[in-house]
Amino acid sequence: MFYRGRRLRRNSTIRSMLQETKLYKSDLILPIFVCEGENIFQEITSLKGHYHYSIDNLYKIVDQMKKAGILSCILFGIVEHKDACGSEAYNDNGIIQQAIRKIKELNNDIYVIADVCMCEYTDHGHCGILDDDGNVNNDETLKYLSKIALSYAKAGVDMVAPSDMMDGHILALRNILDENGFTNLPIMGYSAKFASAYYGPFREAAHSTPSFGDRQSYQMDYHNGQEALREVEADINEGADIIMVKPAMAYLDIIKEVNLNYNMPLCAYQVSGEYAMLVSAVDQGLMNESVIMESLIAIKRAGAQLIITYFALDVAKELNS
Repeated sequence: MFYRGRRLRRNSTIRSMLQETKLYKSDLILPIFVCEGENIFQEITSLKGHYHYSIDNLYKIVDQMKKAGILSCILFGIVEHKDACGSEAYNDNGIIQQAIRKIKELNNDIYVIADVCMCEYTDHGHCGILDDDGNVNNDETLKYLSKIALSYAKAGVDMVAPSDMMDGHILALRNILDENGFTNLPIMGYSAKFASAYYGPFREAAHSTPSFGDRQSYQMDYHNGQEALREVEADINEGADIIMVKPAMAYLDIIKEVNLNYNMPLCAYQVSGEYAMLVSAVDQGLMNESVIMESLIAIKRAGAQLIITYFALDVAKELNS
């Protein structure tokens, strides 16, 4: 049957009114890289337009967020001292703990999420404690992840986000937080985090490349879709408040399946490699910069309610609300 309303869609006003998928500033979460030292504001070569900030320069990015209307961020730390157990990650005066307190001092309205992992803090670059054979010891790692999450909670973080992909990590964090009175502190699980080549620029930015091997033993095989659903369900059963799929663009099918199967808040992480590819294509004139918004709408259309993206500040300028 011929749909008579089709002609109305050629008018730009009615097209806008009838858009099925909308993107809002409140959907976007900005990654921030915080490093030790003073007076550091250094562009990250692998992530054009993003910087390493020392604590004393965090006001620069906080001011930009306020002007753009972006009020959510996720923090990643870069430290000088690294050891086998990533002790700087749970140091109560560590770089992320200081950053949480500083951002809240500068603008208490900013919602601060802290990534809970060990790869940036260990001398071997893996996401947990290694056994004598060089494999990550899952259960031993849970003890350290719990210490990290509790330290962030004490510093005043609004949400913790474990990205380690250890079995049982959500339950371990929920237990330690509840036992210490942080019953209302939410957890966002990196529920379906794939072992992906898209993380390359981030690993340079966070100084977190493994010194040997890879992370395929604890991150997901990108061939697998049903396994992703099982991982998501496990996180939900353990008490995750928000679930996440990472990366986003190459895993839109996973985002869609998770959205259809689970009535849970869903976040997607448009990771560093996705950002770098799009920036490069636009800079070279291979694609119009509208491809950036198109990529984010695709993620939202697939079912993500929240998007962690390095484009947050730039895209916010194009959004009215």
